[in-house]
Amino acid sequence: MENNDEYKNMWDSRYKNAGYVYGTAPNDFFSERLQTMKPGVLLMPADGEGRNGVFAAERGWKVTSLDFSIEGKTKALKLAKERGVSIDYVVGDLEQLDFPKEAFDAIGLIFAHFSKEKKSALHRKLSNYLKPGGIVIFEAFSKAHVRFQEIGSKVGGPRDIDMLFSKEEIEADFANYEILLLEEKEVELSEGPYHAGRGSVIRFVGRKR
Repeated sequence: MENNDEYKNMWDSRYKNAGYVYGTAPNDFFSERLQTMKPGVLLMPADGEGRNGVFAAERGWKVTSLDFSIEGKTKALKLAKERGVSIDYVVGDLEQLDFPKEAFDAIGLIFAHFSKEKKSALHRKLSNYLKPGGIVIFEAFSKAHVRFQEIGSKVGGPRDIDMLFSKEEIEADFANYEILLLEEKEVELSEGPYHAGRGSVIRFVGRKR
C-alpha cells in the first residue's frame, strides 16, 4: 500500500508547475467515446488538472472530479473558468470518500492507476456509484507498457508492474458489465511532457448490468 501523504505530495509537486503537465486537451479515447453518449452525470476519479472533466462539462455533462491533489484542483478550476464551465472538484482519498449509490450515468477512469492492494477494491467501490445501464470509460497503461518505459522515459506511467493492467483484471473487476470494448493497444501519446511517446494501454468500455 502506498504512503498516501507521500503520494499526495508527489502529485502536488508535479501539478504546482505553471504549465499543465498532461496538457489541457482531453484524452483522445475518452473524448471519442464521450461524444457518442447523451450528456448526464459523470464521475471522474483521478482527474488531476481537470482536462477530461472540463472537456465533459463543455459538452453538457454535470461533472464531479476527484483527486488527491489540491494543486490539481486549483489548476482544474482555473481551466474550467477559462472555458466558461463549472465542475465540482473533491480533494481526498477515494478509499475515504463516499458518493450516493447509483448516482452517476458514467465514470471516466483515465490513467487512474492504484496500488495492487487497492485497485480491484476501488473499481468495485466506484461501480456502486454507477446507475444500472451506466457506462465506464477506461484507459490505462497495460503490463506490456514496461518495455516502452525502458526505451522512452518520457512516456510515463507507474514503474511498478502491479499497478499496470491486464484485460483479465478488467474482466474480473467489472464482471457485472456488458463489454462494449476491451482491447490492449499500442498508442502514440502526446499529452504534455509526462505522456510523450509510444506506450501500451488497456481500453475498456462497459455497460453496467
